[in-house]
Amino acid sequence: MGPITLDHYVFLSAALFCLGVAGVLIRRNILVMFMSLEIMLNAVNLLLGSIAAFRGDAAGQVFVFFIMLVAAAEIAVGLAVMVMVYRNTGSIDLKDLSNLKW
Repeated sequence: MGPITLDHYVFLSAALFCLGVAGVLIRRNILVMFMSLEIMLNAVNLLLGSIAAFRGDAAGQVFVFFIMLVAAAEIAVGLAVMVMVYRNTGSIDLKDLSNLKW
């Protein structure tokens, strides 16, 4: 086994991102969709952090910090929406949201 190169990190982050996209597209549960979005954001964070580490530049780590802030805000708002949907419908499936149309 050789040393871990940047290609290994790129492959791992691409696999994680594809797994997150598949989770968002296939599943209809709001909680699973939020977890898939978090996997996608973490894949981008892994890629930015590894590129910054291999280049010796801190700019990628600054972007990682801002992405983590956006992810935390997204989860806070998303969980509030999910709680309100559950209170109104009794379920967190997206197919049950068609009852909330005007």
